[in-house]
Amino acid sequence: MPDPHPQASDRSGTPAPAAQDLGSSAPRRLRPAQLIFEPQAAEPEAERFFDLDSIDDPAELLRRSTELTLAFRAAAERASDFQAIAAAQLADPRRFDALTPAEIADRADWTPDYASRMVDYGRGLQRRGEDH
Repeated sequence: MPDPHPQASDRSGTPAPAAQDLGSSAPRRLRPAQLIFEPQAAEPEAERFFDLDSIDDPAELLRRSTELTLAFRAAAERASDFQAIAAAQLADPRRFDALTPAEIADRADWTPDYASRMVDYGRGLQRRGEDH
């Protein structure tokens, strides 16, 4: 029966010679050889921005870039809403670890005044969410 234990190796990863087991006639399996080189990596592709740089038609470029601008704007607004809700939750006085607007400002890289306004905005979003 083959030995189920892995073969020992020295620090270089080279397997140590197998000890001869006089009671067994089955040969021990050796580990795969260690790679001494890395396979050649494929050439990196040129950086592309949503394939806008490959559009030759100016009308199509305007249409597609406008579409992306509107999508990013909507995503940024939605992310801001989530920031406000998170700020309101962190500032909730019912929490034992409630944060002040200054502490929230430090975490979000905002001014304390902006953090305070975001907490208020987030509380408004939470109220509207509870009404629906």
